[in-house]
Amino acid sequence: MVRSTSAMIFAWGRVLVACSMLVMAVSPAVAGNEEAIAKVKASIVAIGTYQPSRNPAFSFSGTGFAVGDGTLVATNAHVIPGALDVERRENVVVAIPNYSGGQSAVLQAQLVAIDRETDLALLSIQGRTLPALQLATGTPLREGQNLLFTGYPIGAVLGLIPATHRGMVAALTPIAIPRARAGELDAATIKRLSAATPFTVIQLDGTAYPGNSGSPLYDENGVVVGIINMVFVKGSRENAITNPSGISYAIPVQALTELIANRKR
Repeated sequence: MVRSTSAMIFAWGRVLVACSMLVMAVSPAVAGNEEAIAKVKASIVAIGTYQPSRNPAFSFSGTGFAVGDGTLVATNAHVIPGALDVERRENVVVAIPNYSGGQSAVLQAQLVAIDRETDLALLSIQGRTLPALQLATGTPLREGQNLLFTGYPIGAVLGLIPATHRGMVAALTPIAIPRARAGELDAATIKRLSAATPFTVIQLDGTAYPGNSGSPLYDENGVVVGIINMVFVKGSRENAITNPSGISYAIPVQALTELIANRKR
C-alpha cells in the first residue's frame, strides 16, 4: 500500500512538473499579447466630426491609429466624411481616450492624403504627438497566423474605450471576384478586376464591426500588418450576397506604407 501510494505521489509529481513546464512555455506568449495590446491602445484614436451646436457635439465615424512621426493618423478613406457643414463649424476631429477616467482630448484634424483605390487616408493633428505604431516591412503573412485588432466596434456607445479581438488569417484573397453573370458587375468591380496588379486583401476568421473600420491589425509584437475594413472590401467581394457573411477583411499594410511615402514626395 505504501509503495502504491508512493508511486501515485511520484506520478502526480511528474504531472505537476509537466504542467509547470507547460505554464512556463505559454506565459511568454500571453504576456507578449498583453504588452502588444497596451502598446497599441496608446496609439488608438476615435475619428469623427465635431459641431458645437449639435447634441452630441461629437459624431463617431471610425477608428484610427498613429503612424509616422506621431502626428499622423491612419484610417479608412470612407471614415472621412465627404462633406462638412462649414456654416455650423463642423470639423473632422480625432478623439484621444483618457484611460484615467477624465475627459477625452478632442483635436482638430486635417486630411493630408487619401487613396480611394485602397480606401486609406491620413490625417494630421496638431498640439499632441502620439506613440506611432511600427508598420511591417518583412515576412509576408501566412494562412493560419493569429493576429489582433483594436478599435471601437460599436463606436462611442459604451464610451471611448477601445476593445481588442483576435482573428486568424483565413485567406489572402483578391479584392474583387468574377461574377457568373455580367448583370452582377458594377463599375467598381470591373475596374478592380481589370487592374494590372491584382489587389490582395486579408480575410480573417474573426468578427469585426463597422466601428472597427480603420483599426490596426497587428501581430504579437504590436507590429501593424493591415488595416481593418468593414465597408469598402465587403462592397467589392460580397455585393452579390443578400445577407452579410460575417467575414472580416483588412487592407495589407503595404498600401499604407506607400500612401505615407507618396505624401512625402
